[in-house]
Amino acid sequence: MLHLPLITYLTLSFFAFGDTDLFIVQDTVDLDGPVLVGEINGVINPVVSEYMQRIIEEAKRKDAQLVIFKMDTPGGLYESTHIIVESMLNSTVPIAVFVYPRGARAASAGVFITMAANIAAMAPGTHIGAAHPVFQGGSDSTKVDPIMMKKIENDAVAFIKSIAKERGRNIEWAEKAVRSSETLTADEALQLNVIDLIATDVNALLDSVDNKVVKTKNRYVRLHTASANTVDMPMSFRERLLMVLANPSIAYILFMIGIYGLIFELSYPGAIFPGVIGGISMILALYAFQTLPVNYAGVALMVFALALFIAEIYIQSHGVLAIGGLISLTMGSILLFNKNLNPIFRVSYGTIALFVALTAALFFLVIFKAVQVMRRKPVTGMEGLIGEEGVVKEDVTPRGGMVLVHGELWQAYSDEPLPVGTIVVVEAVKGLKIKVKKKEDAPD
Repeated sequence: MLHLPLITYLTLSFFAFGDTDLFIVQDTVDLDGPVLVGEINGVINPVVSEYMQRIIEEAKRKDAQLVIFKMDTPGGLYESTHIIVESMLNSTVPIAVFVYPRGARAASAGVFITMAANIAAMAPGTHIGAAHPVFQGGSDSTKVDPIMMKKIENDAVAFIKSIAKERGRNIEWAEKAVRSSETLTADEALQLNVIDLIATDVNALLDSVDNKVVKTKNRYVRLHTASANTVDMPMSFRERLLMVLANPSIAYILFMIGIYGLIFELSYPGAIFPGVIGGISMILALYAFQTLPVNYAGVALMVFALALFIAEIYIQSHGVLAIGGLISLTMGSILLFNKNLNPIFRVSYGTIALFVALTAALFFLVIFKAVQVMRRKPVTGMEGLIGEEGVVKEDVTPRGGMVLVHGELWQAYSDEPLPVGTIVVVEAVKGLKIKVKKKEDAPD
């Protein structure tokens, strides 16, 4: 029988049978740097992805011992979630995800992010789950290819199972969260090994993980967080601004402001301000569309509506083009964000109805004013003299005479002789002569 020193035996045992606490302790690096604290409150999108990656990189530069992400999310985009999880799994700095405060949730994309953390924690009164993927390619879920749906589901299942295996969490429940949209309370999640601990706040979390050994990408580290210095890492102004723009309702409103601005600028050339505001709003809206699951058929219909509105300005269609634009705008607004997606990616029908009604009111007002102008008698040029009063300065006969109208002398004629001083009314303009008649209530 081969006798080996104890340390050699334990080392071989690690490689043969897996992890052992003794081996971890011997290969552990002690960390005592600051703890960075970020906050995710809302939809998971490219802005959140960029924000989390920035904090992870900042943690490396600051030699931080831990990054904590307080999270309350209804879910978000799969691609953004994939980027976040990849950054977390490859981080050399331990990462904790804390579903916080009470009443918060880690739904859909939040499940993937929570399970990818080195330390997963939840506050009392929170819940986690409902991670079934939602197809983003069509506007009617009943018409989506079931084979494609199955592929998407299987891909999400494989993704979350690989995360759970990497972090030593409950693989069976992870699959159920995706396939069956199962959810758990904080207590249930702890009992089923979905999370590591329950904490009331960040300080309680730091106390709980003090002296804990965590495996990162390339090493084992021991945390010393009981008295660690915490550094809040809020979103920058740029990130907050982009987060606002990534709201579907805000993106839609900006697009509508862009449409109004361009219409006013083309209606009143040289106004400048409406065109500038409209152009900026349109560009910001198009950026926001890049971060959202947009149906580009809806965008095309809205752009076509803009074209019809502009055409209405230059072509007298008696409202036909404007009505066509309103129909196109309404259909485009409804189709802009796929209706079978999570409600967080939809624009409410109330918002759509409001802007369609405003647009209709605007164009009906423009058309009404245009009709009024067309019916109004001319007030300038030769035609503007008709109906105006004047005074005879030289006897007017059917053959001619002189009349003062608007401070100007005009050659005039009439059907009956009119003496000097008679108040007359212009009946018609023929060339450079005017036809006049005596004002009905004028004195003789």
